[in-house]
Amino acid sequence: MMPFRFFHLKSIGGQIAALVVASIVALHLILTVSFLISRPDRADPPPDSAHQLADAALLLDGADAGERPRILADIARAFPKAGIELLAPGTASVAGDSDGPHVHNVRRHLGHQYSVTALAPQAGTHRIAIGLPDGTMIAGRVEQGPYPPRFWGGPWMITLLFALISVTMLGLWAAYALAAPLSSFAKAAENFSLDVAGEPLPERGPEEIRSVARALNRMHERIARLMSDRTRMLAAISHDLRTPITRLRLRAEFIEDEGNRKRMLIDLDQMRSMLESVLSLLRNDRKIEAVTLVDIASTLQLIADQFGDMGHVVHYDGPLSATAAARPDDLHRGVTNLVENAVRFGAEVTIRLQMSGTKLVIDVEDDGPGISDARKQEMLEPFVRGDDARTMDESTGFGLGLSIARAIAIAHGGELSLHDREPHGLIVRMQLPVWQQPRLAA
Repeated sequence: MMPFRFFHLKSIGGQIAALVVASIVALHLILTVSFLISRPDRADPPPDSAHQLADAALLLDGADAGERPRILADIARAFPKAGIELLAPGTASVAGDSDGPHVHNVRRHLGHQYSVTALAPQAGTHRIAIGLPDGTMIAGRVEQGPYPPRFWGGPWMITLLFALISVTMLGLWAAYALAAPLSSFAKAAENFSLDVAGEPLPERGPEEIRSVARALNRMHERIARLMSDRTRMLAAISHDLRTPITRLRLRAEFIEDEGNRKRMLIDLDQMRSMLESVLSLLRNDRKIEAVTLVDIASTLQLIADQFGDMGHVVHYDGPLSATAAARPDDLHRGVTNLVENAVRFGAEVTIRLQMSGTKLVIDVEDDGPGISDARKQEMLEPFVRGDDARTMDESTGFGLGLSIARAIAIAHGGELSLHDREPHGLIVRMQLPVWQQPRLAA
C-alpha cells in the first residue's frame, strides 16, 4: 500500500477521514463561537427578584429584632424593584395559586422552616409572602430574570447536538456510498446473463467501489466471450458431424445383415439425438423468445394429446383455461422433456396444473420406480441419467431432459424440484410466476 493512501479523498478510508476531520474542525468552530457569545468567564448576572427576596428573608432571620427595620430599609434601597416590606399579621391577601413556579423556587432556596405563600397580584406583578421562623412576615415582588437557563444554552448541549448531527451525516453517507453500490452488485449478480450487449455496472463512488465494478464488468465480458466461443465451436462441430452421420446412415442401408443394419441405424439415431440435445442445452440464446400471454392449460393439454397419439397414457388434470406470462416455445419444450422422462420410466403419467396467487405449479407425475433422496439434486445436473447402465440403448436418455427443463424454469424466474409420489413414482414440480419481468434465459 502506498504511503498516505488512506488519506486519498477518492478512497473510502480517505472520505471517512476527511469527514471526521471536517467534523472536528466544525466542532471547534462552533465551540469557539459559543464561547465568544456566552462568555462563561464573565461575572454572573445579578440575582432575580425571587432570589433577592429569599436572601432578604435569610438576612432578616439572622439579625436581631432591633436591627431588622434598619436592615429592611437598606435592602429596600439596594433592591428597589423587589418592593420588600414588612407585613402586619392579617393584612395579606393569599392568592388562589399557592404553589406556582415562583413559590416553588423561593421555597426550594429557603427550606422547609420558612412558610412561603403567594399573595394576590398587584399591578400585574406576582407577590410572595415569606414567614420567618419567629412569625415575622415579609413580602416582595418576583419577576423572571432576563437571562435564560444555562441548560439549553450551555456549550456542552451544543456539542452533544453537533455530535448527533455528525454521526447521522456519517451514517447517511456510509449508507449511500457503501450500501447502494453493494446492492447494485447483488442485483447485477442476480440478473447475470451471457449477453455481451448487456448494460454494465456503473463505475461510480469511492475508488474501491469503482475498482470492483470494473473487475466485475471485465469478468462479465470474459465469461460472455468464452461462452460465445464455446457455442460457435459446438455449432461448427454439429454442422461437420451431420454430414458424416448422414453418409453412414445411407451406407448402413446397403448392409445385407438385417440385425447389423438395424443396430447401426439405432446407433446413428442416438448420435443424432445426443448432438441435438447437447446443442439445445448449450445453445447461445441471443435471440430470446418474447414473453407473451400464454394459455398454460391449453399448452399442457396439447402435450398430453401429443403423447397420447404416440401410444402413451398421459392425462391432464387442471383448469380448462389458465393464462400467464411465459415464453410459449420454451415452456412447451421444457414440459415435453419432463413428460418424455416420465413415460420412459412409468406406465401412466399425469400432468397437473395449479394456480395460487402469483404462482403457477406444473406437476408431472409418473408411477415408475422414482429417485432416491440422495440423488434428487444430482439428477438436475447435465448428463446425469436415472439408470445405472454404462451403455445406452434405444430407451436410454442422455441426462439432459431435467437440466434443460430446469434452465427454462430459471429463465422464467421459477424453479424445478423433484418429489416422491405415493405409493411409488416421481413428481417433477415446475413453479413459475404468473407475471414476470423480461430477463435473459439461464
